[in-house]
Amino acid sequence: MTKTSRLGPKDTMTASPDDLFAYLDQLGITHTTHWHEAVFTVGESTELKASLPGGHTKNLFLKDKDGALVLIAAEAHSELKLNQLHRLIGTKRMSFGSAELMEEVLGVTPGSVTAFALMNDKDGRVRFLVDAALLQHDPVNFHPLTNTGTTAVSRADFEKFVAATGHGFEVIDFTQLLASPE
Repeated sequence: MTKTSRLGPKDTMTASPDDLFAYLDQLGITHTTHWHEAVFTVGESTELKASLPGGHTKNLFLKDKDGALVLIAAEAHSELKLNQLHRLIGTKRMSFGSAELMEEVLGVTPGSVTAFALMNDKDGRVRFLVDAALLQHDPVNFHPLTNTGTTAVSRADFEKFVAATGHGFEVIDFTQLLASPE
């Protein structure tokens, strides 16, 4: 029996930025990367983002009490009430996943969390959620598996990338959380 595999890097290794770029090329996705000093927070990247067009992101790797894993690609300025999130997405209460789990599942370290890391989740352990506010922008920008770069792709190509990794593309309106009582 022949097993069909997705495009992407070898199963035995974590993808590098060069692997990501080759994968995007293989998918026919146009991408542009701007290299810069490492940034760890949305605040640290304010000046950088002002010089790059499109929607910028904050990406969160979360785990619920039952072990369900969630990766969120949110628009950089969206307010996310993590204490209310579980009600909106139908999970137990969420907390940040450990650095060790993030590296095991997504192949990235804290500060470098990115939707592009879905290519490393070969077992499909992560549920992927996209902020509706992010999709109002074109292009969209993410770290290329390291926080020393920012890679832009079109909104349509971003969706194509996620589908190619075998993950769902759940669009969530996080503003619904703002109206929720504590």
